[in-house]
Amino acid sequence: MKKIGKNIVANQYIHLSLLNQLSESDQLVVKQATLLAGVQEEEQFNVIKLSDNREIVTLLDYPDFFTEGFPILARYWTVNLATETYRHRTYEDSQNPPVLHRKELLISSKQEQYEQFCKLTVDAETIGLFDDPNRIGFLRAWESLLKLKGFSVVGHDLVPVGNLEKFGSNDEEPISSESGIARHLTALTRYNLSAPMQTLARFGYLDGRKSVFDYGCGKGGDLQALHENNVVASGWDPYYAADDIKKQADIVNLGFVINVIESLDERVEAIQGAYELANELIVISAMLANPEAVKGRPYGDGVLTSRNTFQKYFTQAELSHFISETLHEESLPVGPGIFYVFKDKDAEQRFVYSRFVKKRPPAIRVKRAPTERRTKVRVNRVQEKYERHQALLEPLWHLWLQLGRKPERNEVNIEEIGAALGSLPAAQRLIMAYKGEEGAELLNAAETARVNDLRVYFANLQFGKRRPFKHMEQRQKSDIKHFFGTFKAAVQEGERLLFETTQVANINAACQEAAEHGLGWLDESHSLQLHTSLVEQLPAVLRCYVSCGTLLYGDVSSADLIKIHIRSGKLTLMTFDKFDESPLPRLLERVKINLRSQRLDFFDYGEIYIPPYLYLKSRFINEEHPFFAEQASFDEKLEQLNLADLSGFGPSPEELEALLEERRYCIKGFNLERSQTIPNLDDACGLFLKYRDLIECGETQAETKLPNLPKQPDSYTALLELSTQLLDPIIDYFGMIKLTYGFCSPELARKIPGRVAPKLDQHGAHERNRLGHFICSRGGAAIDFLVEDEDMIAVAYWIANHLSFDRLYLYGSDKPIHISYNFNNVKQVSLMKKVKSRKNLIPKTMDSETFLNTNNIKLQLT
Repeated sequence: MKKIGKNIVANQYIHLSLLNQLSESDQLVVKQATLLAGVQEEEQFNVIKLSDNREIVTLLDYPDFFTEGFPILARYWTVNLATETYRHRTYEDSQNPPVLHRKELLISSKQEQYEQFCKLTVDAETIGLFDDPNRIGFLRAWESLLKLKGFSVVGHDLVPVGNLEKFGSNDEEPISSESGIARHLTALTRYNLSAPMQTLARFGYLDGRKSVFDYGCGKGGDLQALHENNVVASGWDPYYAADDIKKQADIVNLGFVINVIESLDERVEAIQGAYELANELIVISAMLANPEAVKGRPYGDGVLTSRNTFQKYFTQAELSHFISETLHEESLPVGPGIFYVFKDKDAEQRFVYSRFVKKRPPAIRVKRAPTERRTKVRVNRVQEKYERHQALLEPLWHLWLQLGRKPERNEVNIEEIGAALGSLPAAQRLIMAYKGEEGAELLNAAETARVNDLRVYFANLQFGKRRPFKHMEQRQKSDIKHFFGTFKAAVQEGERLLFETTQVANINAACQEAAEHGLGWLDESHSLQLHTSLVEQLPAVLRCYVSCGTLLYGDVSSADLIKIHIRSGKLTLMTFDKFDESPLPRLLERVKINLRSQRLDFFDYGEIYIPPYLYLKSRFINEEHPFFAEQASFDEKLEQLNLADLSGFGPSPEELEALLEERRYCIKGFNLERSQTIPNLDDACGLFLKYRDLIECGETQAETKLPNLPKQPDSYTALLELSTQLLDPIIDYFGMIKLTYGFCSPELARKIPGRVAPKLDQHGAHERNRLGHFICSRGGAAIDFLVEDEDMIAVAYWIANHLSFDRLYLYGSDKPIHISYNFNNVKQVSLMKKVKSRKNLIPKTMDSETFLNTNNIKLQLT
């Protein structure tokens, strides 16, 4: 019997309206899942996802399932019935939630909206929207594709954008994208800027507004990259650029210079000399101590290397102390071995303050309006006035959201606003009249976020025992007055947040909340692991916990992943090779930070430790990360292969490569593709057989001694799948089997006496004829076998009840079974009946469920 609903790989999706059409056992499984998760049908979920083994049930909520053409996922609960645990995820604050397509597959064909849903799917296919299913599963990519194709979704219709009547932007608020990130800085990164320069890029100092001087520029690699990106930059080096002039600049970089100077006095002179050239700040970096990296013979306070160069390896704390003692200024860590020292104290205050202010705007859930609203738009006076002054009001609105409070007169262009709208309050009233309830919700969220930003900021000042600034900028004063009333109250809020971070229960609850919002992978009551770009979205207590833990380490974004240990008061920061570009990035560096002692332990991978793979990377990022859809698809396929336990560190790279090769897979980009190599005939083909066993079997092959070799790599892959998915479990249950007819090349088929059907029987696997066409269009592979001393009807029953197969031909109790395996298995059984009036056998075909419910099979075969 064909499964109802939408079937994708090993999962079945149905709308809640089809629940009563599931079997009683499946309905019981769903009931158990709802009880474990503590959720209610309709109120909290309306789509059900069932794994093939029925151990995993996911309850999904699409609030606008029937009203939106492509509804957005609001939340879900994934329940593991085997362990009686569940994970909850909400997308209420996601800017790139999942999108549902092909809704008609989830409901009954008798449903009123079925034909409407089908038409929308056909229209989408016609214009090529579903050509690449991996790229349309999330809102951002989906809407970009719609825009590229020149269409918009109106109700359940795809309408060319040019045919839409113009309507106000209040109907559809634009989704904030990554436009806040300067794209030109990505180009800088491609030139392999040094680590200190990369920190300047991350913090926005290399946008062209600041001049840079590279003190000890070496061969000038950084300078070349800066020049090509329109940054005013110059440098000096005692060896490569000794004749160049040392110049004043806004920013001075002293990158990995002091660690190669063997004289302590000259190190001090270098730092002080570089500092004198800086108008705003100096960046100082040096090599950090690593027990595995320190190589050479002792010399002074460092070592002499094999190339006769000197290296002084600092600890993070030692470097911080040395800089501060040399310059009599406080140094700010921004990464391992990288510190900023500000000469301009106002600039320092702005930098410290900005590090605790989120740049991310509140999420805006976009709901498409019904068709009627689009086709006839009533233009009111508020909308008319807003659209007339939109160029002035939209920046004011975005500043309002950024601040979390009403902008003050000194923060806006008051003359321009006054001339156009009378006054700032009048402009603010017009904005709220236009934005309505959704605008009010966004402002409430922005205010809460801003308060938490400031609480983290003041907590960090207390933990780091930083001296308060002698004076504050006006915006900071306004923030404190609006959100806390007084400076003393703001400091008390910071102290209160610091105390909250000492309570394990608070950390545990915050980690749970973060995981529910898609911010990392929660290992229950042990740790939360996430990409460092997500840290600024964490609950305030976790942001405070991280910022305190990394006070000595510096900016967490210099690493890729962070692991928050819930109970031990520790953090682990990990850096990987090509984290974004690779589905299996390799670990390069791991730093363990003890929050209580502020001790840092560094571990490098490479020469001493083999860099392990990061498995299931999609767990630690979310749908807003680059290549998330491709990564999630890759992880799902790798898990389904069940090659090894992927928890913990998983198999080593060499072990994984061997396992993939054994299963005839290879990694290309974010895809797991079948191998196109030809294996050795004596290589293992599953647990019990070799390729030779499936190729050199049968009477005709034995008599003719034909090589009978497959020419197509996909034929070997099909034989492997046949063996691992069917023959291995059959042999494991019944014992060794006798193969009577396996792979059949065209040469062998011509020698077989009697009638064979190579176009249908799948014994030819994926071989092609002289015209390049498949000999058998069904694909897959087939085998005939016998289990000696067993009733083959009973064997067929066991197969139909326990295994997924394509076609099974049953000839009798003592006759071999023909069975095939394919990617799209139909589980079809054919009883090969004897008919007195005819010489050939006549097949009686049925699905496997009908076969299992049929009595007297033996009589029907005679």
